[in-house]
Amino acid sequence: MNIFKRIYCRTFQFFFKVAIPLLPYRQPKILQSVEDCAHILKSKNVGKAFIVTDAGVRGCGLCDGLTAALDQNGIEYSIYDKTMPNPTADAVEDARAQYVAENCKAIIAVGGGSAMDLSKACGARIVYPKKRLDKMAGILHVRKKLPPLFAVPTTAGTGSETTIAAVITDGRTHRKYAINSFPLIPHYAVLDYKLTIGLPKNITAFTGMDALTHAVEAYIGRSTTRDTRKKATEAVKLVHDNLKLCYDRPDNAEARKNMLFAAHYAGIAFTKSYVGYVHAVAHSLSGRYGLPHGLTCSVLLPVVLESYGKKAHKKLAKLARACGVADATDEKRNAAEKFIAWIYETNEYLGIPKGFEEIRDEDVDKMSEYADKEGNPLYPVPKLYGRKQLKQLYYKVKL
Repeated sequence: MNIFKRIYCRTFQFFFKVAIPLLPYRQPKILQSVEDCAHILKSKNVGKAFIVTDAGVRGCGLCDGLTAALDQNGIEYSIYDKTMPNPTADAVEDARAQYVAENCKAIIAVGGGSAMDLSKACGARIVYPKKRLDKMAGILHVRKKLPPLFAVPTTAGTGSETTIAAVITDGRTHRKYAINSFPLIPHYAVLDYKLTIGLPKNITAFTGMDALTHAVEAYIGRSTTRDTRKKATEAVKLVHDNLKLCYDRPDNAEARKNMLFAAHYAGIAFTKSYVGYVHAVAHSLSGRYGLPHGLTCSVLLPVVLESYGKKAHKKLAKLARACGVADATDEKRNAAEKFIAWIYETNEYLGIPKGFEEIRDEDVDKMSEYADKEGNPLYPVPKLYGRKQLKQLYYKVKL
């Protein structure tokens, strides 16, 4: 990266960090069960809700408790169950058309990050009916209040129930872009661990490592606050202590509950402190090849941390000591290397591959361009990369 762009990025990040206390961040109100959603909607005189989910979640019966509660409280609902991984702008338009046609007045997202991203983007298009979705990409382009938005996570990973972001894929170019605006933060989050029991092992693995990625990238960045460091550290500790247990014993209630809160805390942390190049590269990979977001983050996390070198050692060492991977007597480089080694070992334990056979040489230039546009100047990373350095990250995970 040339010196002028470097100065621009760091100046942008400095002023954004200074502005953090002045920005309208908020946290969703935590609900204990889906029955609480129905009670709140009834109190607000909402006659019809729009449930956004996917066919798998609906087929597993994870929406049944919600629909039963809505029925009992006399609230009608319309279900959109066509959410797919890496939701596209066309899917958002499809969902919005159903919301409007059915005269709904609130949105309930039931599922993982894809359902929540689609719901947030749908809400944005509802309040901006004449504005194209790609024109909302970037920071603070959505300023109108969304309809009441409930987030019901059925995976413990994305933390989307806390964040200002909705990540959407352009179905024609395969480019992923993020819409980052405060009205996209859900008003309510249902943290019910029972909805995560029985997740397939690979989903448990991908989403758990996604939560870890959020926490680590938020912690090592240059825009942290005391609260985000605290939340990120707690999330890392919870992942360290519970993810393998969830993987080995999918019905372990305590471990599932802890992982749900790990994802939630990590979401709060990165909403304020942002992520880094793991996400910038991961978004381009999943957009191009349809790979699960959690999988791409899992593979890239230790690779990108290694590439930062000594710029990340001090903070990684603190995380290593906090979760017991390193001792207090370990010097920072050794502690940081132990932390990265633990991530590699955890990936192997969870059956996560070391790279991707899908990556094609002819795609790398375009993907690195997308990663550069996403990451710079927004992400306050420990070490700035231009397209040339970003390209090397793709080759490091290419099989």
